[in-house]
Amino acid sequence: MSTPLSIAFIGTGVMGRSMAGHLLRAGHSVHVYNRTREKADALVDAGAHWHASAGAAAANADVVISMLGFPKDVEENYLAAGGIIESAKPGALLIDMTTSSPLLAKRIAEAAAKRSLSSLDAPVSGGDIGAREARLVIMVGGESAAFERAKPLFELMGKNIALHGAAGAGQYCKMANQIAVAVGMVAWCEALAYAQKAGLDPSAVHQSISGGAAGSWALTTLAPRALSGDFAPGFYVKHIIKDMGIALESAAEMQLNLPGLANAKQLYDQVAARGWEDNGTQALFKLFLS
Repeated sequence: MSTPLSIAFIGTGVMGRSMAGHLLRAGHSVHVYNRTREKADALVDAGAHWHASAGAAAANADVVISMLGFPKDVEENYLAAGGIIESAKPGALLIDMTTSSPLLAKRIAEAAAKRSLSSLDAPVSGGDIGAREARLVIMVGGESAAFERAKPLFELMGKNIALHGAAGAGQYCKMANQIAVAVGMVAWCEALAYAQKAGLDPSAVHQSISGGAAGSWALTTLAPRALSGDFAPGFYVKHIIKDMGIALESAAEMQLNLPGLANAKQLYDQVAARGWEDNGTQALFKLFLS
C-alpha cells in the first residue's frame, strides 16, 4: 500500500460503513462522523476515530469522503458554516460519493477551488452487496489530477472506475444509471407479478427468464429477495425516489422527455404512500400484488 492517509469519512450508513471499513483495513487512519452515532460504532470499535461533526472530522484529513442520503445533506455538510469546505485544510481532496445533483457538484467544486481544495463527485452503483464486496461501480467527475490522486482509494472500494468529465459529470453518469435501474425495476416486477397472476410459480419463472434476454442485475439480485418476502434495504425506496426526481429535473433542464422514468417515479411514489419508503427498492413488487 502507498503511504497511509488520514481520511475523514462522512456518512456510515448501509453502504458507507462498508466503504469506510475497506479503507480502515487497508491501513489508513479513518475519522468518521455520522448523524446517528450508533451507525459508526462498529467502525470505531475497529479502530476508526469518532468526531462530533463533519467539519471536525475533516479538519486534519488529507482526504474527505462523504456518502450521504440526500442533496440537502450534501449541501449542509459541505457548504454550511463550519462544514467540510470551511474546515478542511488547504490541499485536501474532497470526494462526494453520494448520488446527488450535478449542479450541486459544480457548486461544491467552485467553492472548494476558492480554498485551494480539490474535489470530485464520485457516485456509485452496486448497492449494499457491492459495497461489502468492494466491487462498486464508481462514476467520477472532476479534474484528472484529482482523479489520479483518488484512484488508489477508489480501487479499495470498487472495480469499475471511470472519470467521465469535469465537475458534475459523475452525477450525470449516475443519473443515466438510475434511469436504467428504475425503469428496469418496473420491468421485472411486472413480469413476475404477471406470472404469479397466471398461476405459475414465480420463482420457477424467475429461474427461466433471468438467464436469457430478460436478464439483469436487478432480476438476478433483487427479485429473489422480493419473492422470499425480504424487503430489507440494500437501497432505500426513498433514495430511488430522490434520484428519479433529480434525473427528471435535470432532463427537464435539457428539454428531454423521459416517459418511462416518469411512470416509474409515479409507481414508487405509490410505494412510499403505502408506508414502504424505508424498504428496499424491491418493495415495488408488493405494489403490483396489493
